[in-house]
Amino acid sequence: MAAAFDAYATERGLAVESGVIAGSQARTYALRRAFEPFAASHPSPNAASEAAGRRALAVARESRSRGTTLLVLLSGGASSLLAVPADGLSLSDKVETANALMNAGVAIADLNCVRKHLSAIKGGRLAAAASRVITLAISDVHGPVPDDPAVIGSGPTVADPTTFADALRIVRAASLRSGLPPRVVTHLERGEDDTPKPGDPRLGSSAFEVIGNRETAMHGAAVEARRRGYAIRIVDAATGGEARLAGEAFAASALRRAADHPLCVIASGETTVHVRGAGRGGRNQEFALGAASLLSADRNPARVGALASAGTDGIDGPTDAAGAIVDSTSLDRAARAALSIDAALASNGAYDFFAPLGDLIVWGPTGTNVGDLHVLLTAPTGRS
Repeated sequence: MAAAFDAYATERGLAVESGVIAGSQARTYALRRAFEPFAASHPSPNAASEAAGRRALAVARESRSRGTTLLVLLSGGASSLLAVPADGLSLSDKVETANALMNAGVAIADLNCVRKHLSAIKGGRLAAAASRVITLAISDVHGPVPDDPAVIGSGPTVADPTTFADALRIVRAASLRSGLPPRVVTHLERGEDDTPKPGDPRLGSSAFEVIGNRETAMHGAAVEARRRGYAIRIVDAATGGEARLAGEAFAASALRRAADHPLCVIASGETTVHVRGAGRGGRNQEFALGAASLLSADRNPARVGALASAGTDGIDGPTDAAGAIVDSTSLDRAARAALSIDAALASNGAYDFFAPLGDLIVWGPTGTNVGDLHVLLTAPTGRS
């Protein structure tokens, strides 16, 4: 996004006084000197994430003092890439809390609600430091309010309708209160200096537009599948819930739609994983693992099929994979390699299941994020 804007601004002679790029690949782009890169990390923030967040706040304050406009190019992952702890909290406090919530399977909107109330930059606080703000966002938000500006990147430039009480409710519902850093619990209970709410004059003049989302990714997949001769069916509703169950449900539904011609079924969204074991994996790998048995040749002797699930950011959990592929041969190949689907699911060890089979999807970071993409291809035997 920064590279595209840099080219746009250069072509039109626009003045860029200063800028921040936060991302693991930030230093790989040859941009004008006004952009300061920070090798911030995702899904957990690092010291560079905090440095980037603090510099972004400084740039916002500079724009206010100069009477200029703050342009924010926002994408999924910004909750981790820009991380400034609230006063009295440390970055490790935030990381420990976010990890506990993710391991408990808390949905992204609720996770971001808690993040906003532990932050000095999220929930409209970045915009409050400036006077005029334009935000162009690529969305990875698929919850009750799709592409909700208050959820994308934890809403650093828009009003936050949630409260400290909401954050405490989420923590209590996940039965995590006693397992969080004491300073975090105290901060939430104290509830001082809440995030800017709708109508708050601190937000000044602000415009927000979503320029890409999961529908963009599904459209791109559909164009390529159609070019390859597949009939297309797109699942409009966002995928959600427990990853292994969502993968099984997606495969079952797609296979029921199977016809006498090659078919591509496309879905997208974001699932969760309730971590029970010590294995390596991510939600897309577990999504694929949950679907594996339904694609086996024994259950579908008249058809062949393959399913891929991958994170569009190229990152699936704490692994180097974006996701994984399963097909009609996966169960047989796993049996020959003495690999058990049940054992992998029990340990949340999807990565260690797929790696020996060569079925991991490894793209590396893509530089953007619109959530997860799920694609199932199926055809009558002999017509794949």
